[in-house]
Amino acid sequence: MSLSREDIQSFMKLPTGNVCDANGKSGNMDPAIKPIDPKTKMAGPAVTVRCQPGDNLTIHKAIYEAEPGSVLVIDAHAYVGAGPFGEIMAIACQERGLAGVVIDGACRDSGDIEELGLPLFCRAFNPGGTVKESVGTINEVIQCGGVVVRPGDIVVGDRDGVVVVPREKAGEVLERARGIAAREEKVRELLRQGKTTLEIYGFDKLLQMKSSK
Repeated sequence: MSLSREDIQSFMKLPTGNVCDANGKSGNMDPAIKPIDPKTKMAGPAVTVRCQPGDNLTIHKAIYEAEPGSVLVIDAHAYVGAGPFGEIMAIACQERGLAGVVIDGACRDSGDIEELGLPLFCRAFNPGGTVKESVGTINEVIQCGGVVVRPGDIVVGDRDGVVVVPREKAGEVLERARGIAAREEKVRELLRQGKTTLEIYGFDKLLQMKSSK
């Protein structure tokens, strides 16, 4: 199922926690992968990239194969000994209209990228340079941050991290996530009225039941 631009925007407005819960509490990447800018919000279909550690040649190619609105998801083998993505590539992504980048590895020029405003998620910062020696893959199934990512899967990111939603489930996950967000808003109202989480969720009864065993 392909999502509309409005659906993608809706994903971006939801907390990744709601998206992950709606996705069966799955799809969340390794928590070491975090945004450069904590205020970052990102959503879009994945363009997957696999490259050798310390080699960014294939990333350059992928930037120009990705459609506007896509998220580059890069399996760099969790290598953090160099930064295969920097300011120049960030500007190239923005000029192509990409929605963001996720790297299972490191980046450099992090301050410049934050100022540019490109959503970028990575494991670490490292000013180390890279080589252009090997050709990797684009738009094949990869693993990134411990999660299997296929081309077209929906990638959602915010301060808490990155969640990957299988493309064929994206519509139903979005509806469930909207429902969770709406229920949480009601819970907030009840808490402000003096109710407790024990009352609202029925945890008081659950505790009694478990204590009596």
